[in-house]
Amino acid sequence: MSLSEFKSSPWARSHPSYRGAALAMNPAPEYANSEVLVASLYRTISSFSAEEEISISEGRVPIRGRELERSIVHYRDHRDRGRKPNNAALDGDSVHALLHNVLESPKLPNQSTKRFLQVTPLVGETASFSGSARLAGNPWPAGALVRQMVWLGSADSAAAQDIWSRLFHALGVHDDDDVFARFLRDEVSAWTSASWGIKLAIPDGEEAACLPHGELDGLASPARQFCEDLDAVLAAKSVMTRRQWTSLLEALIRIAAVGHVAWVCEVHRQMWECVRQALAGVDLPDDLRATIYPRSFGYLTYGMGAVSELKDRTSTYLAARLGLNAVLWSLDECGVAFPDKLSSAESVAALCALVKKNRGTLAGVSDDLDDLSDREARTLLCRKGVGSNVMEFARHVLYQRQVANSILRGYDQGYVLRKRSAAKSSPWICAPGPVAILVLVHCSLAKLAGPRSVHRLAQHMAAYGIVVDHRKIDSNELGAQLRMLGLVLDSPDAESGMLLVPPFPQARPLRESPGR
Repeated sequence: MSLSEFKSSPWARSHPSYRGAALAMNPAPEYANSEVLVASLYRTISSFSAEEEISISEGRVPIRGRELERSIVHYRDHRDRGRKPNNAALDGDSVHALLHNVLESPKLPNQSTKRFLQVTPLVGETASFSGSARLAGNPWPAGALVRQMVWLGSADSAAAQDIWSRLFHALGVHDDDDVFARFLRDEVSAWTSASWGIKLAIPDGEEAACLPHGELDGLASPARQFCEDLDAVLAAKSVMTRRQWTSLLEALIRIAAVGHVAWVCEVHRQMWECVRQALAGVDLPDDLRATIYPRSFGYLTYGMGAVSELKDRTSTYLAARLGLNAVLWSLDECGVAFPDKLSSAESVAALCALVKKNRGTLAGVSDDLDDLSDREARTLLCRKGVGSNVMEFARHVLYQRQVANSILRGYDQGYVLRKRSAAKSSPWICAPGPVAILVLVHCSLAKLAGPRSVHRLAQHMAAYGIVVDHRKIDSNELGAQLRMLGLVLDSPDAESGMLLVPPFPQARPLRESPGR
């Protein structure tokens, strides 16, 4: 691909130095809700044994859902009524009730007339026929985003593989899981001929890109916090039912996933600012690490609206992506190709040095970017294309699920954003649901001994980019929820008069993580 091809289609393909970088958002997120993230994680982290298939692609999931529906109908008709597949315990009528009543995951209002299987991803076997991002075409693998968080949030590749392996083991259903989870694993496997967890999928190449050791020490990073909190959630599995634990894991993933995407947007903005200054001939600090990575990070404020902030961050990411790729392709055109990938502050510094050295031959980059920005204005404003997709991802993962069936309106309790009131035009505000609060309190106390005030919770939420004033928790809705859930004790000696109570005191982390 050449510079002219890039200018004709700037979003189609990124420069190799950018596309394969650890800091790139590749692939860029598209539509997904929290259950799609979990279901895709099942498909990303392991394979199935499905006849001759080793793994099931995202595009095959809706097809297998329709095949399962036809199989159920076959066993429900008059000729075969009462019959069932080998090793199955339920007949056609019963398994239909299981999938459409017991495990039903609510559809969106605009999906009410569409017929497709959508169930809670309680066990890995359900991911073989439910939980794809789209019902047609080639949906993006949402589980790859979780994998990227694990590798970027770990100290090195060995640590990432260790976390990935322990997550794989915890997602499996074992003899110590509750009886319903074991029944569901066996029953779904009998009806779909798909057994999840056959083999752990260890990524390699660009999929396993890590930051250099110590790159994020002392700096804010939702991915790093996610890796630490994952230990606490895995440790809690033994003290609750499979449904409760899956809800806890899902809430953590949705908080961390959008926080990580917003963090990557911020890092891109700073990277492009450094390169832009190099184009202008400005001298940059010798160590760009503190410039590129934020020391503190916030993109949501408790009780406040969130859509405009998400849109602004997405727009700056797109502008930075356009600028970085334009510079990289222009360097190729000038015969001084950048030999590295943008996977660290050191590599960004090297790019800035190369740009500054060749700024005379890169004089046309600014004009090219002005033309591209004018032509791609709708994308940069998040009205179509990549920008619209990233916004749709953030909204559907963070929003409380809007449902077509009013009976299931309380289904989603792990949300981060909810409507201020019941009115249709009511704005969305940052006000995490009960399960989200539960997992945040549990993770904030998991590796600590002794009581902590609500200030500790505010610090933990800030690690994911959610800003809350701990002095106001006593009097706002968050304080009321903490009291309702039994997660605080009022104490005149504590900050705001509230001490946090561990929700699962018997669940201790599997290992101690090194300090950040």
